[in-house]
Amino acid sequence: MTTYFSNRFSLSSNMVRTVLLFGIVVLSLTLLSFTACGKQEEQAKTKKPAQVSPQPAAQEPASKGALDLTTAIVRVAQQTIPAVAHIEVTERQEVVNPLVPFENDPLFRRFFGIPKDMPKKFKRELKGLGTGMIMDAKGHILTNNHVVGGATKIQVLLASGDQYPAKVVGTDPKTDLAVIKIPAKEGLPYVTFGDSDKVEVGQWAVAIGHPRGLDQTVTQGIISAKHRAGIMDPSTYQDYLQTDAAINPGNSGGPLLNLKGEVIGVNSAIVSQSGGYEGIGFAIPSNMALYIANALIVHGKVERGWLGVSVQDLTPELAKSFGAEGTKGALIAEVVKGGPAEKAGMKQGDIVISYQGKEITNASTLRNEVAIGPIGQEAKVTVLRKGKTLELTVTIGDLEDATKLLSASVKERLGVEVRPATSKEAEKYGLSAQQGVVIEWLDPKGPLGKVGFEKGDMILEINGQPIESVDDFVGLMSTVKPGQKLALLALDHKSGNSGYVEVEVG
Repeated sequence: MTTYFSNRFSLSSNMVRTVLLFGIVVLSLTLLSFTACGKQEEQAKTKKPAQVSPQPAAQEPASKGALDLTTAIVRVAQQTIPAVAHIEVTERQEVVNPLVPFENDPLFRRFFGIPKDMPKKFKRELKGLGTGMIMDAKGHILTNNHVVGGATKIQVLLASGDQYPAKVVGTDPKTDLAVIKIPAKEGLPYVTFGDSDKVEVGQWAVAIGHPRGLDQTVTQGIISAKHRAGIMDPSTYQDYLQTDAAINPGNSGGPLLNLKGEVIGVNSAIVSQSGGYEGIGFAIPSNMALYIANALIVHGKVERGWLGVSVQDLTPELAKSFGAEGTKGALIAEVVKGGPAEKAGMKQGDIVISYQGKEITNASTLRNEVAIGPIGQEAKVTVLRKGKTLELTVTIGDLEDATKLLSASVKERLGVEVRPATSKEAEKYGLSAQQGVVIEWLDPKGPLGKVGFEKGDMILEINGQPIESVDDFVGLMSTVKPGQKLALLALDHKSGNSGYVEVEVG
């Protein structure tokens, strides 16, 4: 047994010596390795950062950014909420009694218990909620046209708890923007506007508003896309920012902000099958909103430039047939006779690729750029014609003059002249103040006269697109091709009933 332990001890001693020797070798190799790493580290300092693996020092900015993000939205909320207003609107309507057509039917009267002296009309009140943002210390508030348009009473509740009545300064249905004003006696907190042209897809965005009446709700997301057009009415001036920040009914008119707390958009619409948030929201860019708001404050209306063309987006097939590379640009589908474009030498089939040095990506971009240009200004337009680039100079016209010119063309093609509906007419038929146009003159032998239209009838929609002004009507009809069939939602001025009528354009 002793031998065993003796031998064991002897073996252990040998093992220890072996381990010690092995340890010395490993330690030597380790020291050499550290020395080599030290040399690599020194060499790494002289190399480009992209070639070096991340070091703890290089991770500090990322950590700092993460810490900033945890408080950035808090700062945006604290900074902006005092300047966000809760808007309550009331609209009074006079509605035709739907039972009027059956008042002389004895069976119907007996079955439903309809009285003999049944009122022909009844009044109702509609209430709505929205959001707005205070633009200045004077009490101007920017919001959506669909929030306050047609309202008979507007109440504004501020984050401070103060409540004020508001009056409409001006509205612009084409961009769905409006400005209202409250009689504030003291200086008010107000938002600051950022440059929406500098917004990048993927950057953080914060929405503030009053969804479904829940005051001062803050949501966050990113900018999902830019330059979305045709979301609502394709004939209007739209250039939406798309965001996945939660937007619901009641958010309309509220600010979409960057992490600096600057307004980059006005929340206006959502795409939803449920009627609520589904991750697709749209905001009017701040640059467009600020231009429109200032015009409404100064002039009470928006003066727009006019080129005198009908434009459309390029498809790959169209681009190929017109000798263009790619689908960027706006294709001129029609040139108005006597308009600025015709005078400048622009022709049908030209592709506008640049306007005042700015690249034109689609038809909406061109329409918006022309609209905000000063009337009477000479603009440099670059067009592609049969594969060749041409530089043209066009003097921008006034859209109001264009309406007169286009109205003459519509009169000739449809045999009709229209005017805006009066407030009494809107109230009589239970319509909003900005809904439909009234037929002022009618050619009995014209397309509308042949299908039974009469003077005094109203046109509410064309092919599903709401008509809110004479400009809307003329603008849509000027793009219709001869022989094209239209579905018009019309209102009979005698009975107050409405329905669809198919009309073939001459």
